Amino acid sequence: MAEQSTQSIVINADAEVIMSVISDFASYPQWAGSIKKCEPVQDGADDLATQVAFTMDAGLIKDQYTLEYDWSDYPNSVSWHLISGQMQKSQQGSYALSAVGDGTTKTTYTLAVDLAIPMLGMMKRKAEKVIMDTALKELKRRVESL
Repeated sequence: MAEQSTQSIVINADAEVIMSVISDFASYPQWAGSIKKCEPVQDGADDLATQVAFTMDAGLIKDQYTLEYDWSDYPNSVSWHLISGQMQKSQQGSYALSAVGDGTTKTTYTLAVDLAIPMLGMMKRKAEKVIMDTALKELKRRVESL
């Protein structure tokens, strides 16, 4: 498995509000810049999608892929792994949420991706860092605008 990267951000909302945005996959194209299409293909308990198909266009990297989600620690965390993809061989990720105590929540994003094309480790880690930084900032903006 690939090395993983981790980043955190503090969001001015509680875990339930943040997870409601994370689990609203149909809305991703409205606020997640690189996600062009996002469609739940299988629902589990509590109407939380367990499999989701994505179409992503992040400039140099374009992909169609399907992720499987584990909501067993909802609303404190969610994790996922790649079921199928064109550009990716594997992807594992998670969001872990912890209350800061002042109405804000520390949101930690962990991601490990292996691409089907060769890429230098340094370049891959830099790309993961940019993806994570962008995703966290977009998530914060979306949650705090509700």
